[in-house]
Amino acid sequence: MSSLNPERAAVVTVTYNSCAQVSEFLDSLAQTTLPGDHIIVVENRSPQAEATRQTAAAHGVNFVCLPSNAGYGSAMNRGVATLDSGVEYVLISNPDVRLNADTLPALVDWLDTHPDCGAVAPRILNEDGTVYPSARSVPSLRNGVGHALFARFWPDNPWSRHYRADADYGDTPRDAGWLSGACLLVRRSAFEKLGGFDEGFFMYFEDVDLGYRLGLDGWTSTYLPTVSATHTGGTSTRTESDRMLRIHHESAYRFMSKKYHAWYLAPLRLVLRVGLWARFQLIRRSHE
Repeated sequence: MSSLNPERAAVVTVTYNSCAQVSEFLDSLAQTTLPGDHIIVVENRSPQAEATRQTAAAHGVNFVCLPSNAGYGSAMNRGVATLDSGVEYVLISNPDVRLNADTLPALVDWLDTHPDCGAVAPRILNEDGTVYPSARSVPSLRNGVGHALFARFWPDNPWSRHYRADADYGDTPRDAGWLSGACLLVRRSAFEKLGGFDEGFFMYFEDVDLGYRLGLDGWTSTYLPTVSATHTGGTSTRTESDRMLRIHHESAYRFMSKKYHAWYLAPLRLVLRVGLWARFQLIRRSHE
């Protein structure tokens, strides 16, 4: 593995009520030797904005506070846009992720040696050591609907198995349809050619959409399980679960309607919209 040239890589994370988590995240980056101006904390104007600014200052990294919460993809795009032109690779990461010392160098090395790869992600582990589902196939209409309808009461159904496609295959790298935005390294030229994340997604499915568009543009997305990071959980959305559930279903519909946009598929899109709305209502009521 080649050593990491700190001038060629950068890290961007987006925060919303994540002050405590971003401090631990930045601590885990201390071993990367990245200069402070290559680590960007983008704050989506939460009540913890000032505390997050102070945390970023204490760690000597750049801080960008947006005037309003425009969503995850929009904030991430703003962060990437602030980077020096010499940065070739950008680690996109949630603030509730902890990196190991060898993770970023290995991801950079992979992109260096695989010029057809547009994005690469490590194995992501939950705090209990189980594998977080971070590398999946792009959902088709059949698998997406099957997963949405049956996953809650029939977890091992064939549609969910195909959609998840995230089994631990040992230490063998493999291509995936999309990689979780919780932690992935993107080739900046590929990311910017596509216009970054689609800002029409407020939250959720922007990473699915990015992986899909990378594939359409001829890039591969690779799951690299020889290195890992730890995911501690979605802290910024826990207090808004009902709203986030609604946004998740809206984003699912947006992605599927983008993928299946032909005029003659309008009846299928209508069925999908109704089905997702019904699923949202069922899940919401089960939480009451």
